[in-house]
Amino acid sequence: MPDQTASRQTLPVHIADAFRVVDGVAEGDAVSFADELVMDDIYALSGGATRARLTVLVDDAAGTLSVAKDSGVGQAGNAVHLDCCLTLMAPDGTTLEALILVEVEDGSAAGVYLLPLAPLASETEYRLVGCDRHSATMRLAEVSCVSFTRGTRITLASGEQRAIENLSVGDRVLTRDDGPQAIRWIGQTTLRAVGSFAPVVIRRGALHNENDLVLSPDHRIFVYQRQDRLGAGRAEVLVKVRHLVNGTSVVQADGGFVDYFQLLFDEHQIVYAEGIAAESLLIDPRTRAALPEDIAAAAHGPRAHQLYEVAERLLSSPDAVDLLRRASSSSD
Repeated sequence: MPDQTASRQTLPVHIADAFRVVDGVAEGDAVSFADELVMDDIYALSGGATRARLTVLVDDAAGTLSVAKDSGVGQAGNAVHLDCCLTLMAPDGTTLEALILVEVEDGSAAGVYLLPLAPLASETEYRLVGCDRHSATMRLAEVSCVSFTRGTRITLASGEQRAIENLSVGDRVLTRDDGPQAIRWIGQTTLRAVGSFAPVVIRRGALHNENDLVLSPDHRIFVYQRQDRLGAGRAEVLVKVRHLVNGTSVVQADGGFVDYFQLLFDEHQIVYAEGIAAESLLIDPRTRAALPEDIAAAAHGPRAHQLYEVAERLLSSPDAVDLLRRASSSSD
C-alpha cells in the first residue's frame, strides 16, 4: 500500500534506553523484548525523559506495520513488530501496562520502544510483574479503535440525534459521503481513563458543536475549511483530536473510567456526532484483534477522505482550534 493511501498512526513512545533496570538481575539494562526480560526486576524512567513520535504505516493487505517517512524515530520503511504487553507495579501497589514495539532491519532489532498505556513518572521505581505476548495485540487494538463515549448523539438518516448507547445494528446513520448507511456492528468497552485511553473533550461551541463532544484521543474529525487557515493546501482536512488539546476549549479528561463505543459500517465513513463530522471505525491490522472473527475477516478499502489527514505541525499553534472554527464558519 503506498504511503499516500496507507493508514497511519503516531505512537508516543519512550526509547528503550530511557527505561532501565535499577535493581535486579539485569541491573543497568534497558527494557527489551520478552525473551530478554526478567520478572521482578525494578525499572525507572530517567529524569527528563520525553516521549518520541513513532509514526507507523499500516499495510492492510500484508497485515504489517512499518516506520513512516516523517516518523520522529526509526528508519523509514523498517518493519515494526508488536512484541509484548508489560505489567508494571508502582511503589503504591497500583499497576499499569506498557507495550513493547520492536523496529526490525534486515532481520535484526534496530530499535526497541516502550509505549506506556498510562503515564510513567520519571525516577520512580516500577517492578516488572507481568509479560504477555498475546494480550499486546488486543491492547494496541483498544488504543487504535476510534471511539465515541456514552451519551454522544449521532445523527440518523431521519435527522434524529440519538445517544450512541441507544443505537442498534441496522439503524441507518447519515454519512457525509454515502448518505444513509446501516450500522454493521457496535462495539463497547469500559477502560480506565488514563494515558492513551483518556478521552478528549471538545467543549461546547469550540467547533460549532451544540454540546461537549468526547472522543478517544486518536479519533479524527472532519473539517471543511471555507478558507485554508491551517495552510493544509486543501479545504477538506481530517484532524486527530489529541492534536487539538489546548487546556481550555479542548481538554483531555484523565481519571476514572470511560465507556467507549465503536461504530462500524461496510466502508469507513464520516458520520455526525454532536454536529461535528467524525470518522467511524476503520478495519485494519491494528484494530482487527478488537473485532469479532466474522467482522475482522472483512476489509475496508481506501477512501478519498483518508488522504485529508493533516500533519501535527500544522496544529501546533495554540489557537489551532480557533483557526478551525473560523475556517469552517459560513459567516467568516
